[in-house]
Amino acid sequence: MELRVLNYFLTVAREESFSRAAEKLHLSQPTLSRQLKDLEDEFGKQLLIREPRRILLTDDGALLRRRAEEILSLVEKTEGELMSSNEDISGDIRIGAGESVHFGLIMAAARQLQKEHPRIRFHIVTGDGSTTLTRLERGLIDFAFVYGRLDPAKYQELALPVRDQWVLFLRKDDELAKQDTIKASDLWHRPLLFSRQALSLSTHGNELLNWLQKPLEELHIAGSYTLLYNATLMVKEGMGYAISFDQLINTTGTSLCTCPLEPAIFTEPSIVWKKNQVFSKASQAFLAALQEKFNA
Repeated sequence: MELRVLNYFLTVAREESFSRAAEKLHLSQPTLSRQLKDLEDEFGKQLLIREPRRILLTDDGALLRRRAEEILSLVEKTEGELMSSNEDISGDIRIGAGESVHFGLIMAAARQLQKEHPRIRFHIVTGDGSTTLTRLERGLIDFAFVYGRLDPAKYQELALPVRDQWVLFLRKDDELAKQDTIKASDLWHRPLLFSRQALSLSTHGNELLNWLQKPLEELHIAGSYTLLYNATLMVKEGMGYAISFDQLINTTGTSLCTCPLEPAIFTEPSIVWKKNQVFSKASQAFLAALQEKFNA
């Protein structure tokens, strides 16, 4: 299995056409088709469904596509790390993160480092906690901005001196909007919308579940979301109440509002990386900048 052929396969999967993929790869269509047939023969499995007007993936093809994207991403990342010189630090730094107003602190450190080393590039990959940690495990990102305590045998972390407050997003015309605060009992029989991050944390008995005073199975979970903006569209339509971090969405001038929880609950974020991880020069410089900023 050659990297070149993996790239051919990914291009066909993305274009859903041998002719368009061949044009993009500057290959003849018969050559491209033969290369991928050889790949299928190598695995002994059908990867592509060749329909008259489009190319589809089998289940094995879909698995290979995911793995090929990861493999080629790692190759690109490694090449950039090895080509970085000692004199002029350059390269790519990939950070996985959920939504938080405090992620701006990380970006402030990133901008300062970029002023010193303009050839460093930052790539932010947004996702829930579980997805972000999976990417970290596979080496697809260098750092993760996450919540909750992690296994110290697997990860090192830098605690951040901030915390996010949980609030309820609801419609202004809702009866609960008249209250100054929201108690857990106010929500026990109402449809709730949780982020996948919150649901993942709650299964480990975090402060949000403790505040609710009931297991998830006894609550009315009307849906979940990854990005809060999309959740607010569900709230606007009356599909439920979203529990999330404060200050992520400006509700001024909209049909929505936020209401603090009582008693107030907070979650503290941290920057984590894999234990014994081998960093590029760019990532080493970024970690040093974070430690200097936050340890102080």
